[in-house]
Amino acid sequence: MKAIKLTVLFLAPFLYATAQTKSTGFDPERLKRIDRFFENEIKEKHIPGGTVLLIKKGEVVYNKAYGYADIESKRKMKTDDIFRIASQTKAVTSVAAMMLWEEGKFLLDDPISKYIPAFKSPQVLVSFNPKDSSYTTRPAKREITIRHLLSHTSGLIYNLPYMGDPELTAIYHKAGIAGILGKASSTAGAQIPQLAKLPLLHDPGEFFTYSISTDVIGYLVELLSGQDLETFFRERIFIPLDMSDTWFNLPADKVHRLISIYQPTQNGELIKADRVFDQSPANYPAVARTNFSGGGGLSSTTADFAKFLQMMLNKGKYKGKRLLSPSTVELMLTNQLSDSTRPSKYSSKPESYQFGLGFALETEKNDFLLPVNKGTFNWAGAFATYYFVDPKEELIALYYTQEYLPALWNYYEEMTKIITYQALSD
Repeated sequence: MKAIKLTVLFLAPFLYATAQTKSTGFDPERLKRIDRFFENEIKEKHIPGGTVLLIKKGEVVYNKAYGYADIESKRKMKTDDIFRIASQTKAVTSVAAMMLWEEGKFLLDDPISKYIPAFKSPQVLVSFNPKDSSYTTRPAKREITIRHLLSHTSGLIYNLPYMGDPELTAIYHKAGIAGILGKASSTAGAQIPQLAKLPLLHDPGEFFTYSISTDVIGYLVELLSGQDLETFFRERIFIPLDMSDTWFNLPADKVHRLISIYQPTQNGELIKADRVFDQSPANYPAVARTNFSGGGGLSSTTADFAKFLQMMLNKGKYKGKRLLSPSTVELMLTNQLSDSTRPSKYSSKPESYQFGLGFALETEKNDFLLPVNKGTFNWAGAFATYYFVDPKEELIALYYTQEYLPALWNYYEEMTKIITYQALSD
């Protein structure tokens, strides 16, 4: 990694390259608090820059870019710059799966072993010996279903030290299971059957544990469609939605819009990252790959991903093109966690947490934590990209910055909601 002193670059702490604002449904003066928020985060050297897009009732009301896309070259951020959106990929993969579900390709409560036989007879981890990585297991009480995978209750984990059980993480690591991106030249078909042989953290359906489950769903989409995930997304989702800036393999003529990624340090500097998850190069969207992570491999812009979210807000339809039926969208945005299904201790989620088929949800049960309305759905990406959609307000909000292992990830997840809702005027 290469460090850079930021004193000179931040003499003008608040920079934005392009701006578009309308006051429809918002208080213009309170919208300026979003500017001040970014001004402060850039001044404090917490982030290099970012973009914000707010859409209300189908109309863009706020579209701004702040700071730098690349600090070293002083390239200013633009609203059409391309970001690594990591786990925002999960929503697209979940929609792809539900499109196949509508076609009768599977049932939600089918065991995944029906389609990927290696998942037959799953085992749950009982004990682990750190000296030699040996472990003992017991038979799981039930098989993993597709519903378990879509709702992150499968018992799988992520091979990430800050997120998964350390013992099971060690087992994943020894088996060569990827964290998020995996080896570019590999395929989902090479990894998922190996993953299926490893023990689960808990019995399927008993806890919410955020995990690699959506990568299994991505592989299922490939198996049932006969297409790789990149081709399915492009033909069945991105082209119908006019999403020309969302890719696994970023085209050469778009690479110049891929922004740099930085890592904050304890001494208050931002360091440009050379490597990210799974030792992937920081410019991995521009490196040819055949391994398409359904859980975290896409790159996109705020405007492009907003089209996908508008489709969900429109109950499956965008500009006359229908991807899903309204009833399917309603099902996806219905809580799938029973009263007895609590977040595991590795999920860092409150007891009242609610999750559907691919999205976190605001429901009657948890509508006391933040100002968002019931019915709101959201998710985010590991590199600090955030979105939420509020059907009551007919509001789509996207806040993107770009950091590897951001120290303030949880803070930004909450603040993006707070600074949006405080600006609403009706």
